Amino acid sequence: MPSLDVRPTRIELIRMNRRIKLARRGGLDLLKMKRSSLVMEFFNIARTVRGMRENLREEVGRALETIRMAELLSGTMTLERIAYMSANSTVGVGLKNVMGVKVPELNVNYSQTLLTREYRAVSVPTAVNDAIVRFERVFILMTEIAEKENAMRRLLYEIERTKRRSNAIENILIPPQLVSTAKMIRMHLDEMERDTFTTLKFIKRKMGEKERDGPAV
Repeated sequence: MPSLDVRPTRIELIRMNRRIKLARRGGLDLLKMKRSSLVMEFFNIARTVRGMRENLREEVGRALETIRMAELLSGTMTLERIAYMSANSTVGVGLKNVMGVKVPELNVNYSQTLLTREYRAVSVPTAVNDAIVRFERVFILMTEIAEKENAMRRLLYEIERTKRRSNAIENILIPPQLVSTAKMIRMHLDEMERDTFTTLKFIKRKMGEKERDGPAV
């Protein structure tokens, strides 16, 4: 990309560097720090979800075993009767803040029912109660996984949004043309300094030769 039409002087270099520095202070560094933090949080949640999914597979296997055992010991009719008495569950959706990002927070609520934990402990066969407890764990775990996966999607969207904003600052407030111009001025000044140094060294050598040779007779 062609450089800006400016004079390659030290004053222009100072001005260019100030413009670049001001643009970066205007938010570029903060956006990059925010994006790094969001990426770290995203991978932290991803590791947690991976472990929770492994636990979910194990819990589902145990729950299926307990329901089969309950059906063998208590019969299908008993299972259906107790299931009919069970409470309906609902999932409430709220919001919480994760690294400045609003993500859904899921809360499980159960309606009123006669089939309380105390009633189950006294009146429900042990095998059936064990199955209820297992499936409650599965439901809660599935809800928690859904909440975290939704948070991951929101974080991923915010990461991409932050990346676009930082790119916009780099390409608009700090265009490559500005950076290349500052680099061109620096190279030109360095070349002038080398030329000046070489010229002064040459003059000094000539003056030294004249002093050694002495005045002409």
